[in-house]
Amino acid sequence: MSTTAQTDEPKTLILTGASRGIGHATVKRFSAAGWRVITVSRQAFSKECPWHAGEEDHVQLDLSDVNDLERGMDELRARLPLGKLDALVNNAGISPKLAGGKRMGVLATDYATWLHVFNVNLFATALLARGLFEPLKAAKGSIINVTSIAGGRVHPFAGAAYSTSKAALAALTREMAHEFGAHGVRVNAIAPGEIDTSILSPGTEAMVDSEIPMKRLGKPEEVAATIMFLCTSGSSYITGAEVHINGGQHV
Repeated sequence: MSTTAQTDEPKTLILTGASRGIGHATVKRFSAAGWRVITVSRQAFSKECPWHAGEEDHVQLDLSDVNDLERGMDELRARLPLGKLDALVNNAGISPKLAGGKRMGVLATDYATWLHVFNVNLFATALLARGLFEPLKAAKGSIINVTSIAGGRVHPFAGAAYSTSKAALAALTREMAHEFGAHGVRVNAIAPGEIDTSILSPGTEAMVDSEIPMKRLGKPEEVAATIMFLCTSGSSYITGAEVHINGGQHV
């Protein structure tokens, strides 16, 4: 009779856009909870990132490039030796601006910019979910898509391509929840508002008193905590939802 003790394998998260802000806070939150975190970014791993095994579990991947996405998908699957993935967080996103940080409207946005934004913010999300579906299904895992308050209203800083890509991502979340639910994979979205990160647009502080009922900016750690909730058992009957994290700004 075998006396070998059974040890629980750590849960695994794949996170895109991990290098700063919400992504950075999310990696720290999951790492502190004992998860293995595989980060994805078009940049090489930064030595400033403080989490364990970060460099070994980093995949450099350009989400705007379909060919690179296929290569990266193979590498991501190869990093799942047990064939299981507990969570996929699609956090990567781009929001091009005009000179001086001004919003880029429809008249100022050419086709190449539309395509670049939608490749990163929308199409890569669908392709990652498709390519990693079997490991997610095996783990009864969760997908979290990061949308935005700009997906539901005209925003003073977010441009037309960014806003419409995030509105489409909310619709994609519903579609994926409908399709994946029977396989045990839950799909939800979070829609952050004004979060206190290094990429805030100039003038954001002026919105706090006039537009945000809670009269403060959100913290990256608060967003990360919501992502953690949606990836764990406390949210086991939640799918197809879009959670607003904006201090009431959406009301």
